[in-house]
Amino acid sequence: MFDMDGLLVDTEPLWFEVESEVMARLGGTWSHADQAELVGGALAASVSYLLAKAAPAPRRGSARPGQWPPSAATVAGWLVGAMTDRIATRGGPLMPGAAELLAGLAAAGLPRALVTSSERSVMDAVLTHLTKAHGQDASCQGGPGAPPSRLFDVTVCAADVAHAKPHPEPYQHAARLLGADPARCVVLEDAPNGVAAAEAAGCVVVVVPGVAAPPHCARCPLDGCASWSRRGTRRPGESQYRTGGRGPRDPRKYRSGGSTLRDPAANAATGG
Repeated sequence: MFDMDGLLVDTEPLWFEVESEVMARLGGTWSHADQAELVGGALAASVSYLLAKAAPAPRRGSARPGQWPPSAATVAGWLVGAMTDRIATRGGPLMPGAAELLAGLAAAGLPRALVTSSERSVMDAVLTHLTKAHGQDASCQGGPGAPPSRLFDVTVCAADVAHAKPHPEPYQHAARLLGADPARCVVLEDAPNGVAAAEAAGCVVVVVPGVAAPPHCARCPLDGCASWSRRGTRRPGESQYRTGGRGPRDPRKYRSGGSTLRDPAANAATGG
């Protein structure tokens, strides 16, 4: 099972552009530290975070009189619309080894799922981009009941579940759709929220650190994880995930002892 943003496709630079533009419309500024707080989280959490940083009064031309601050639905529409348009027009480079790994798994006939916290329109735009980049049908048009595609047998996005990552529901739901025991599923993730979700679902997790590096990377003796270390695997279901509000990333809700750090470029070489 695969995460999407920052794991398969390098969409994080596009997200930074979009978030920066929306923040400017709200009269504030945006930084890479702000972006890291939202990686792998739900749209509602991102909107709340942006609105919390909004200016107390509108800048000229930022909103019509009487509509300040903009509603959460309005800000969500700005984010999703701009991101969908960017992916449709500019795409995003595949992450190192992603194409080879997907091709190898498809050739081996292993069931595959795409599990993302993104909205359906963003996921569909990415799947269309993957279709063009990979030269085959990447999507599951029509939802879980549609015929399997050659890249993903099922897809799960924000609209398919009641709780976003770090809640385990997205990966639990994907495992059910695949007819698989979560303990026999391998998840590739780049964000703490996603790792927490997969571990809580009882899956084996492979961590590919990205924009929001897992907290243990800061303590790793290998500076910036330029080299990679292997960690022991926690027994399935032995997660330290704690249920709670759907907010920005909270390192206290993330435990890394059960995950494996992998070099993304090595995925294709090892088939991992």
